[in-house]
Amino acid sequence: MNYSQFLNMIPEATLMAILIIVFIADFASSRNSERKWFNPLVCILMLAQVIINIFPQEPVSAFGGMYVTTSAVNVMKTILAAGTLIVLIQSRKWLSRQDTSFKEGEFYMLTVSTLLGMNMMMSAGHFLMFFLGLEMASVPMACLVALDKYRHNSAEAAAKFILTATFSSGIMLYGISFIYGGVGTLYFDDVATVLAQKQNLTMNVMGMVFFMSGLGFKISLVPFHFWTADTYQGAPTTVTGYLSVISKGAAAFTLMAILMKVFAPLTPYWTYVMYVLVVLSITIANLFAIRQKELKRFMAFSSISQAGYIMLAVIGDNALGVAALSYYVLVYVVANLAVFTVISVVEENNNGVTKMDAYNGFYTTNPKLSLLMTFALFSLGGIPPFAGMFSKFFVFMAALEEGSVLTHIVVFVALINTVISLYYYLLIVKAMYIKSAENPLPTFKSDCNTKLALAICTAGVLLCGVCSFFYDWIWASI
Repeated sequence: MNYSQFLNMIPEATLMAILIIVFIADFASSRNSERKWFNPLVCILMLAQVIINIFPQEPVSAFGGMYVTTSAVNVMKTILAAGTLIVLIQSRKWLSRQDTSFKEGEFYMLTVSTLLGMNMMMSAGHFLMFFLGLEMASVPMACLVALDKYRHNSAEAAAKFILTATFSSGIMLYGISFIYGGVGTLYFDDVATVLAQKQNLTMNVMGMVFFMSGLGFKISLVPFHFWTADTYQGAPTTVTGYLSVISKGAAAFTLMAILMKVFAPLTPYWTYVMYVLVVLSITIANLFAIRQKELKRFMAFSSISQAGYIMLAVIGDNALGVAALSYYVLVYVVANLAVFTVISVVEENNNGVTKMDAYNGFYTTNPKLSLLMTFALFSLGGIPPFAGMFSKFFVFMAALEEGSVLTHIVVFVALINTVISLYYYLLIVKAMYIKSAENPLPTFKSDCNTKLALAICTAGVLLCGVCSFFYDWIWASI
């Protein structure tokens, strides 16, 4: 083996270095001391990871084509690393709690491990490498969900996540076995070449459907979404924010890349499947979100709906779709993490309460937090001039490039659902600004890390909407 090939895996190599440094720092320091330096150290290391990823990287492959990376993959790695940095910044308050401070090192190592698995998954050129990367991300994520196992039903949430992840992995392996039986190889390029010959079509289509079903669980697409609300509610809020954006973004990008690259000869088949998944995900999630009274469950159904919008970009099957999906994930990361940061602040200062009624009159006691949360909710709803409006516009345009009548119908349904989603996002705004409460939440004084995380997210929500630099950067890398 030529070990110099590891030099072609710069993002993964640097994440391994961060993992080793965090492990040594956690092992060498006293657990009884106040490790105020630990969070800044990890954040600086992750900032360095983001900077390294930003530099353009030529398309390379390693280990016989099992690892393949492109500029588009590198852009998504940068976005996910930046989102992870925001999560690490805002996690300090939660990790300083007496019942979680001794698990601080474990949280950082598990988070970096999941990001490493996602990177491997996105850079896979072989179904075996893809599956290994997926499991590298899923197993540590289950540990993160269970990190607060004695609080807020975290253990129950982790059990549901593990069972669902196991079931989805089994379905996915079943699909991969069909593909291998039909084409005789697991290399992405070779699979595409054999599929183009239209041999063993029934077996290959079945394998593709099972594969899409397995990844549908990871992305929380309807009807594979049943685990999402319970897991989001029971997991620590910081972990829920990470799960809702970073994990979902990586899985969505990977599914798009495999459909457009590997299953390109079967495009007429997976396009119809995608029509159904997108319409069901957006519509059903919106209808269920209206009924929610618990904010984390509300955001769970919101994330299912957002997953439908993200996958709308795949239908176009073109470079515009790749750029639109990457841009949508970027905007979704900053907007969703802003909401979860505010939820975390309220939860930490209100005895773990995450009921929507607790936000009645929130503006009277915490006007700044209310304003920032409003910005984020408006972006998620697609209200101009916030970034969410532009991300939805690009996704719709990418889908319409496909040109068929069915695509126009699907986009029209998505547009109608945008109005519905705007309604339930405004329910929170109404609670904060209009509804009154006999005992409103007290005024909170946020710590520096929370302020920094909210500042980054708010800047992203505003600047991504009015500044074309971010989309231009993504488009130039496609």
